[in-house]
Amino acid sequence: MVGRKQVWSCRVTGIKPGKPAWAEATGAYVPGRDKPDLPTWKRNFRSALNRKEGLRLAEDRSKDPHDPHKIYEFVNSGVGDFSQPDTSPDTNGGGSTSDTQEDILDELLGNMVLAPLPDPGPPSLAVAPEPCPQPLRSPSLDNPTPFPNLGPSENPLKRLLVPGEEWEFEVTAFYRGRQVFQQTISCPEGLRLVGSEVGDRTLPGWPVTLPDPGMSLTDRGVMSYVRHVLSCLGGGLALWRAGQWLWAQRLGHCHTYWAVSEELLPNSGHGPDGEVPKDKEGGVFDLGPFIVDLITFTEGSGRSPRYALWFCVGESWPQDQPWTKRLVMVKVVPTCLRALVEMARVGGASSLENTVDLHISNSHPLSLTSDQYKAYLQDLVESMDFQGPGET
Repeated sequence: MVGRKQVWSCRVTGIKPGKPAWAEATGAYVPGRDKPDLPTWKRNFRSALNRKEGLRLAEDRSKDPHDPHKIYEFVNSGVGDFSQPDTSPDTNGGGSTSDTQEDILDELLGNMVLAPLPDPGPPSLAVAPEPCPQPLRSPSLDNPTPFPNLGPSENPLKRLLVPGEEWEFEVTAFYRGRQVFQQTISCPEGLRLVGSEVGDRTLPGWPVTLPDPGMSLTDRGVMSYVRHVLSCLGGGLALWRAGQWLWAQRLGHCHTYWAVSEELLPNSGHGPDGEVPKDKEGGVFDLGPFIVDLITFTEGSGRSPRYALWFCVGESWPQDQPWTKRLVMVKVVPTCLRALVEMARVGGASSLENTVDLHISNSHPLSLTSDQYKAYLQDLVESMDFQGPGET
């Protein structure tokens, strides 16, 4: 009589860069003294898996360019040998393996107890419980520092998508190319650019009042034109976040054109990305393509992604013209996106002296290695919806 088979599936993604717990626990690897040998660790781990009785390779997805991994099954059966060797080629190059490290891995795997679960009914697939969340270890600390308010195994960068989280915006205004205003705000319902403090306060969004031109300009003609533009803002130019999108809508009569450009200068060599609609919201920034471009940038094969929103208020976009001739130009920078790009430029933080603050509410500065940073970015991409704002 053939015994009943109990199967547990586990996902193996290989040894990722870092400090393997088994190597540290056995003294085979001492941080700060030994040089990490990632290819050997990965090769030894795979070899130990192959020799484990009752363990077989169920699916080999190591060639998946987006999510390379293998799925192994622990099999406890009355008869038969269900082991199946992993015959995938070693892409990490040749070299002798460490018998000591392999023996240690064999011992660790051998200690795994695969006792059948109580089975009151028909046989079914038993699902292993999720592991307890592990705190992220800073490379320069002996004790782990957990992220606050994070769920099990949560990617801290996913807070960029959490509804209700307040993004911080740096707002800078220019009159005829002269900077006349800068303010950093954080509000749950977004912001509204208004031309008068006596605006409609029943509208959503934090009102950001642009200054009177008489405080910075001397040309009376230009002052008069700028005041006219500000008076036409009416209820204001609203900007807010929903999910991975930034949306904008004008609540007055003043036409406004926008573009996502460099932070230092608007992209005046080309036309605008669009006009802010009046009677409905319009998407002006999608976090998804930004993160994809950021990953390419960290790999050294692309330019720095753009994240600064420029608005030309009351006039046409300065295409092929000096933007400094426009009466009112406003730049809005989400500070969390600036921090992400700055971290990519330095290759990821390697110590507490080189951290990145994402400027998200309830979020503390993150100390990440370059590899952790890239892994979190890739995981963030997989959590996003890449449909356009008007698609279903």
